[in-house]
Amino acid sequence: MPRLGLRPAGTAHERVSLPPVAATYPPPGSPYPFVPLGFERLDQPEMVRRARGFYEHMDRRRSVREFSPEPVPRELIELAIMTASTAPSGAHQQPWTWVVIDDADTKRVLREAVEREERENYEGGRMPAEWQRALEPLGTTYEKPYLEVVPWIVVVFEQAYGIDADGRRRKHYYAKQSAGIACGLFIAALHTMGLATLTHTPGPMEFLRRLLDRPRNERAFMLFPVGYPSEPSLVPDLKRKSLSEVIAEPPPVERIRAAVYGTGRDSISGSERGASAAGARASTR
Repeated sequence: MPRLGLRPAGTAHERVSLPPVAATYPPPGSPYPFVPLGFERLDQPEMVRRARGFYEHMDRRRSVREFSPEPVPRELIELAIMTASTAPSGAHQQPWTWVVIDDADTKRVLREAVEREERENYEGGRMPAEWQRALEPLGTTYEKPYLEVVPWIVVVFEQAYGIDADGRRRKHYYAKQSAGIACGLFIAALHTMGLATLTHTPGPMEFLRRLLDRPRNERAFMLFPVGYPSEPSLVPDLKRKSLSEVIAEPPPVERIRAAVYGTGRDSISGSERGASAAGARASTR
């Protein structure tokens, strides 16, 4: 593993004294009680040790399409969902629902419905040729036999809006982004407990809402088969992008100032600044 470019103590990461700021927490009228943050500050060697260990652990994670039918305790699935539900979400609205399926007949019907949609994608022209060429090296087809083999299927639904007790709609902020973050934590939790999964998005996904009898404010977001890999289980020897391929530095601060306050082609308009401010006010928790 390449060494990361950590700055030594005493450089830009050193704590600096800042002028005191007026206390804004708890905000007046908040329905939430505010409590002390249980935060453990670690020394830098321990931080690096944990960070490297977690990176190396997650770097061993692979998507799996060959599963064992060996049973998996429901408790593990529920713990993974509880972990996923610690994700930050817009205005702390937690706009997700997790449907867990272990019934053999339901899995069979689900497989038939998924393959019908996927066959239309692969052979009926819904999936562009360029997309199919990108998937070809991975060996994927419309056939999904693992959906009947795997002990659990978890379908995640994004709640596009909430419904109050009196039936009125309640706007959800950043529902799609929130659900995506939760799905990432779900994958990490499964990998940490020794289970395998696959991210599957059979599109269009509206049939999943109807099949699983979910309300209209929910949209199918991701389908996860969950279980142990079969033995042996083969996966393509893929290489992940290097750090230099995925990290970027910001432009000089003068260009940023010009974009925010200037009038040039790259300047940020007043409406864009207003939208950014509105987004900040509905920030994730």
